[in-house]
Order: sequence, then structure tokens, then C-alpha cells
Amino acid sequence: MILTKQYRCVHSASCQCTKGHLSEDVIFLVFQHLNWNPNLIATLSCACKWFDDIAKRVLWKEFCRTRAPKMMLDLQSSGSHSADGNWRALGKLLIFCSGCTQGGLFDNVEVPGHFVNKTRFSKTLGKSFLMPQCLNDVLYVSEPCEHIDQGEAGDLGFFRGIFKSFASSNVKKMIVNRGAQLHPNEICPYCKAKLWSMLQANMIPQSAKCRLGSHKDYIEYYVCLNGHLLGVCTLLPLSDSEDVSENE
Repeated sequence: MILTKQYRCVHSASCQCTKGHLSEDVIFLVFQHLNWNPNLIATLSCACKWFDDIAKRVLWKEFCRTRAPKMMLDLQSSGSHSADGNWRALGKLLIFCSGCTQGGLFDNVEVPGHFVNKTRFSKTLGKSFLMPQCLNDVLYVSEPCEHIDQGEAGDLGFFRGIFKSFASSNVKKMIVNRGAQLHPNEICPYCKAKLWSMLQANMIPQSAKCRLGSHKDYIEYYVCLNGHLLGVCTLLPLSDSEDVSENE
């Protein structure tokens, strides 16, 4: 069933969507039984503003906790009761590879965004993306989502991540101190916030290139005002990998 979102609905007693008067507790139990299905959560959000609020405040939060419990526990260990950029944005980041559009963030490469069944996020991998002055920060980064044979661009890997307490992080302080400019047009595909180019800020360490095994050392990524990270790298072609194995 496709629902058209009614932004002006305040879920009053006369509202059509309240027939039966489901309480938040009932909605919670229903979606718990459905294992916090993201497609159904998104559908419920389209019913009205009241349901959208429940989804953002409760359902997406439980989805994130179920999908990545250890990561969510760590992200909230600083005392924050909500993730930077809201729970819906974080839920989308967990299951959606943003890809890129032609003429967008990553030059003229065009790879459609898509949902993924499972993605592993690693704090250890995130350390490789931090400058030496920022190693006390906490960053979770996904393993690259591989997109093979993208024409002249070759084999590409798209990755995404999130900072813990980005507002008070050393990375953000360094970005500001270096006078990095926000991208004039593009926005974060997860929370719609403005983006900083880490390449433009000269804040991509060699360790990130080595850790991802990027072909010809090409790697580029952005961080938004809410601490979401998205990037791309070229992957070592399979034939090259086989040559290396044979030489060894």
C-alpha cells in the first residue's frame, strides 16, 4: 500500500488515520514482532506527521540498535540519547550505499545508489581514516561496497561511516582551523546536511589508502556537518591481484 504523506496532520481525534487509536506501545510491539522492518517503517512514516514522528523518534532507533547493537552502544556511551543527524539518517546509512551521480561529488562517475543486505562497520578501519592528531576520535567505517568495471573509472569501492560525537571531535576542529569550505551544491544523502571535502582539507592520511588497497592511491571522501562520512576509492583490479600472488 502506498500512502501519501499528510504533513498538516496533527493526529487529532477527527483524523482518519487514528481510527482504532493505536498507542505508541502497540506500534512498538507490532514493529518489534516485524523485527523493525525498514521498508514498513518508511511506509508508516508516510501516513501522517504523527506517525512520522514515532518512526524518527522510536522505530528507527530500535532498528539501528537491532542492526548494529555494539556500534549503537558505543555511539551513545558519551551520554547522548540520539545519534548525530537523527536516527532515520543513521538507519539509512546502515543499509544504503549512496553511489554517485554524474557531475556530483565524485567527478563524472555515475553509479546508482542501492540498498544492501548486510554491511560491516569497523572502528579499527575508521582509525585508518584519522590524521595522527585525531586518533582519539572514534569513527566507524564500512568495508567498501564493490562496483566492478565502471568504464574508464575501473573498479570502484564506495564506503560510508559515522563519527562519534562529531561536534566535539578533533577532526571537526581541524577542518574548521584549516578553513575548509563546504561544498556549494551537494548535500549528505543521509541527513541533507552540507559537506566538507577531506581531500580539499588535505586530511586523507596515507593509512586510509593502504588499508583500502586503493589502486593508484585514488581515494576521496566527504564528511557532513552531522559527522556522516561517504567516499569512493579505486580497487585493485582482479588481474593485478593475481599477478601479485604469482610473484609472491
